[in-house]
Amino acid sequence: MNHPIFCFIIASADVGWLELLASLALLAVTLVISAVLKLQIEKSVIAASFRAAIQLLAVGFLFTAIFDHDLAKTWAWIWVGLMIVIATLVVERRAPEIGGIRAPTFLSVSASVATTLGIIFPLGIFDVEAVNIVVIAGITIGNIMPATVLAVQELQNQFRLRKGEVESLMALGADMTKIRRFLCPTIIKLAITQQIERTKVVGLIALPGAMTGLLLAGVDPLDAVIIQLIVMYMILGGTVVTASIVVWFGSRNAFTTDQRLSSWTDFS
Repeated sequence: MNHPIFCFIIASADVGWLELLASLALLAVTLVISAVLKLQIEKSVIAASFRAAIQLLAVGFLFTAIFDHDLAKTWAWIWVGLMIVIATLVVERRAPEIGGIRAPTFLSVSASVATTLGIIFPLGIFDVEAVNIVVIAGITIGNIMPATVLAVQELQNQFRLRKGEVESLMALGADMTKIRRFLCPTIIKLAITQQIERTKVVGLIALPGAMTGLLLAGVDPLDAVIIQLIVMYMILGGTVVTASIVVWFGSRNAFTTDQRLSSWTDFS
């Protein structure tokens, strides 16, 4: 198991620019359906496809430069840091009304990545190589992002919807810590439920990406399953870690220094 992740795919894949252009037929089908049904999403689809192509090509060229460099591992860690910063900014933009959410988000994403890498590498599941560092961190961040965004949004929604309960508890003498213990478990459960349900049905109604790619590359099915299980477990664990940290520390911002509810708990 000590090999760069997806090295089989890289070694076995025989895909070039011609195949990429051929895949645009699927995009054409999407545009035709949109035109026939008058969905008016043609511009959005084209823009999204073009943006994805530019971003992935840029990443591909950067990966080539990084992995061939003498300081590949150093650049890999810098890349991971940039991914964490970008993820933090994306989450912050999803809930701009919540003040001070940047620090809890950065802490939660960093903790999730650190936990994952801190288990994967010391246990020898994968070698500490530049490609493994970037890929594992990228998979972790990419998959915990939806739960992190949902956690922040639910944090705001729950404090708004249950503001009356919170104020009643405060009137009865409950302090900030007791109120957070009252609300946070519900918010965390709402944020991680989707990932838990996705994990439950994997292999039954859907084949996950890593396993599918490995199977298409001709890897032994059991090896593909083992790698996919490792990926799934680190994603599930990372999701719980991130949601718990961002909700617990983010909920502190729901209260002012004089023990009143912050303005973002009001409906605009």
